[in-house]
Amino acid sequence: MLKYLSVYILLLLPFGVSAQQAKVIGRVLNGEREPLELATVAVKGTTVGTQTNTEGRFELQVPAQKEIVLLVRYLGYKELAQPLRLEAKEVRELQLVLEADQKQLNTVNVRGKNDADSREQVSTTKLNPRDIKHLPSAFGDFNKVLVTLPGVSSNNELSSTYSVRGGNYDENLVYVNNIEIYRPFLISAAQQEGLSFVNPDLVADITFSSGGWQPRYGDKLSSVLNIQYKQPKRFAGSVSGGLTGGTLHLEAASKNKRVSYLFGARHKNGQYLLQGLQVDGEYNPVFSDAQAYVNIDLSKGTEPVGKTTLGILASYARNNFTVAPESQVTTFGTRQTPLRLSVAFEGQELMEYTTYQTGLNLTHRFSRNYTSELILAGVLSREREFRDVEAYYRLCDVGTSGNNMGECQQERGLGSQYNHARNVLLARVASAELRNSWQLSQRSSLRFGAKMGSENISDELSEYGFTDSADYVSQTNFLNTALDLNTLRYSGFIQHTFELDSLKTITYGLRATYWDYNQELNISPRVQYSFITRHNPNLSFKAAVGLYYQPPFYRELRNFEGQLNPALQAQRAVHFVAGADYLFKSWERDFKFTAEAYYKQMTNVVPYDVDNVRLRYYARNNARAYAAGLDLRVNGEFIPGAESWLSLGLLTTKEDVQGDSIAVYNAEGELTGWQEQDYLRRPTDQLVNVGVFFQDHLPDNPTVRMYLNLVYGSGLPFGPPFRPEYRNAFDGKSYKRVDIGLSKLILLGSDLVARKNLSLESLWLGLEVLNLIDANNRVSYTYVTDVSGVTYAIPNFLTGRRLNLRFVAKF
Repeated sequence: MLKYLSVYILLLLPFGVSAQQAKVIGRVLNGEREPLELATVAVKGTTVGTQTNTEGRFELQVPAQKEIVLLVRYLGYKELAQPLRLEAKEVRELQLVLEADQKQLNTVNVRGKNDADSREQVSTTKLNPRDIKHLPSAFGDFNKVLVTLPGVSSNNELSSTYSVRGGNYDENLVYVNNIEIYRPFLISAAQQEGLSFVNPDLVADITFSSGGWQPRYGDKLSSVLNIQYKQPKRFAGSVSGGLTGGTLHLEAASKNKRVSYLFGARHKNGQYLLQGLQVDGEYNPVFSDAQAYVNIDLSKGTEPVGKTTLGILASYARNNFTVAPESQVTTFGTRQTPLRLSVAFEGQELMEYTTYQTGLNLTHRFSRNYTSELILAGVLSREREFRDVEAYYRLCDVGTSGNNMGECQQERGLGSQYNHARNVLLARVASAELRNSWQLSQRSSLRFGAKMGSENISDELSEYGFTDSADYVSQTNFLNTALDLNTLRYSGFIQHTFELDSLKTITYGLRATYWDYNQELNISPRVQYSFITRHNPNLSFKAAVGLYYQPPFYRELRNFEGQLNPALQAQRAVHFVAGADYLFKSWERDFKFTAEAYYKQMTNVVPYDVDNVRLRYYARNNARAYAAGLDLRVNGEFIPGAESWLSLGLLTTKEDVQGDSIAVYNAEGELTGWQEQDYLRRPTDQLVNVGVFFQDHLPDNPTVRMYLNLVYGSGLPFGPPFRPEYRNAFDGKSYKRVDIGLSKLILLGSDLVARKNLSLESLWLGLEVLNLIDANNRVSYTYVTDVSGVTYAIPNFLTGRRLNLRFVAKF
């Protein structure tokens, strides 16, 4: 048995050949610093040579203690001759950049493959981190750039949440350096939120997938955001500030470049923006976080650089939101019959959380073709929600003419509402994962891995509320429970990518999950196929089909009564995606057009209702659903030197919930029975979604720029709470918002003849107009019943127009 075990281990962990006299390692890149696959690297006058892999990397044994010339060749590029002399056992790392040969390029099409080529992956978008830092938005949150992509929507500028292709924001995966990231549990309103986990100052690479992703990514239904943080080579930093907060970031590397450091801190104070809400009061929303990422090269002296690396990610976030509401006046209705709700508040609300997240990523290259990653991660989150708020309201008709125009006339209702909450949650999540990548050949690669995770969640809930109207007191909600959840999850995947030829690629594989809480095993097969047309290399097509599972997490398990459902199963979705990419030139500049159609068939669906940003799950697999749509995007340099894009998403998503019957009445108004409903709109059913990010600059002065962020989303459905017959029965108003920024970049570093270690490189000054069109966007509704028993949905509006000043100093 041990004999076969040793053979198995050797097959999984092949070792490279040890160095003989001297070794040259490195990468072959084009002028855009993209890797060139299958480039030839050889020693002149000998038969010693090799070819680069998909990342443009190579290793080559060469004679030591003698002058040699390294020849690098690639079709469509000029030959590079690199003189070298190496000592015995020396390992030299090179970065070889080839210059394009215009004569060859006129007759051949050169295609260097690299991971940044999203044309070979379905529903995948690559973003430039530089564009995000200047995107005008309420708090400069990283996630706001995602809302400008097709299929992605968010109807709340105060929130970092987003939904993708009809899913909710609990269905999105986020990775930073392959470490899964979690968000707080108890947040119920957007103004309570801090910032999303990703710090834009630390980001090096952004990949976003909105469906049909590969088996290596985890167990959600809607999207994957994969972030890679920087590995700096020199000292740099930045300080930024504005009316809504500020940031600090530092990066550096050791003298031998084997250790790199990355640190970022952010502070957000939303008081300035929240003063624009319709509820007047004393707001004190403060959020702070700090993140650090250290990358250490553990390779020994004679080993290639980067053979063994250790990445350490640590994060601390603290959010403290308190508000003492005072008053609210909302006028609504029609022009002919306007109504007004006046509210006076007593009490206060507190929402705070402290979250620690950490992760270790140990990567070892056993050979040039085989790499393993061991990933350890942990999350500790302490959250509190305290609320004691009583609202005294008055509902009246508003005069439309005469001396009493604009004043309350006839009262329709008087009363009060009281809400109490004492909720405390402690969450501890830990995981260990092993990922492997094996380049079987130049056209074939294998990825596989396994993961184990534990979840320990303690939740104490104490909530109640009542309404006092016309001296009649009725309880609206009551919840008093203590819950504990201790579970283990297991998952694994294997996927194979094979290049049928230089134009066709197929990726297929399986993903499996098991959860000991409900003892459910799920197997998820997935396949992607892409090809570039031979007669028109600028046109490519891609398709994907796969079965995706989302095992329930804590929030899906808990129903309205505060009970956990141990029989709840994973939600299932079959993704069908087909699309095309077309590269074209206009105004002598490069552009890309992307079109994708998708259909998702979902079963074992867990229905939910949306209240502001809180999702209230029914904790039952009693629904089936579907989502279908079309996503379109055009991106490129509409203005030279400034990338912009326009996105359009069309969507329909509906669900059929078992037992969602409505009352049937006769002509006399008598109840005659109940009729079960068919497919109804889901809470995220948004027919049209438009996102625009546009940059411009003065023709002769690119240091003066304009940034435009435009978002439009058609209305979402809504309905009164605890009235299942009216669930999502009404059409909400559309969400529209335009943020615009003007900036001036002052360059300082180029004027210094000899720079010191710490000197100011540039100063960026910006003026932003947030919500330029001053749109009255709705975030939720307050429901009030008058003396006649008629219930009114009074809209709660988001922020109005605001000015923001920003600066970014880089050194």
